[in-house]
Amino acid sequence: MGLWEAMRGRSQPKRNDLDALFLVPSAAITLQTALGFEPIGSGSVCYRSAAGAAFAQTQQDVVSLIDSDAEAPKVVVSQDGFGFTWLVVDGDPSDTSGLCTDLHAVNTSLELNGFAGGLLCSMVPFANGAGQKFGLVYLYKQGTFYAFAPTGEQTRDTLVELSVRDLLGQELPMEPDLQRWLALWNAPGL
Repeated sequence: MGLWEAMRGRSQPKRNDLDALFLVPSAAITLQTALGFEPIGSGSVCYRSAAGAAFAQTQQDVVSLIDSDAEAPKVVVSQDGFGFTWLVVDGDPSDTSGLCTDLHAVNTSLELNGFAGGLLCSMVPFANGAGQKFGLVYLYKQGTFYAFAPTGEQTRDTLVELSVRDLLGQELPMEPDLQRWLALWNAPGL
């Protein structure tokens, strides 16, 4: 914070770093070797839709960009019970870097077209052989990651979440404030 901002009592909001999404493929290897969790091949971006033709056109352009050829991943847009839109990309579980590129493109397109205020998070789900799942969540406004591991309708496995945080702390910018670890109940892929 600069002197002028300190005198006015204002600070600049922390800028996110969407390029941190490109760190997820290496973190996926760490998760697989240390904890037995592998990416399931899907990922999603959660945002609040805006009214109007400009937003509808931007969303359609994003879907068309990702779904541009026959070998492209499947893209589905849905709404949850809280009024948020989920753009879900289903692809090859072994192509985590391609998935992260698609998620980055969605975030960037919405941001560049003036809809950054509606972006909430991006998520890459992981699962192990025992059927446990968690989502590696990127908080757009914070520029940090956390793990969300639902185990039931309104319960979560905090041991898995904290284990992922501790394991990936050197590879990813992990969210230090546990109160920001949003519960993404009924998120696609979980």
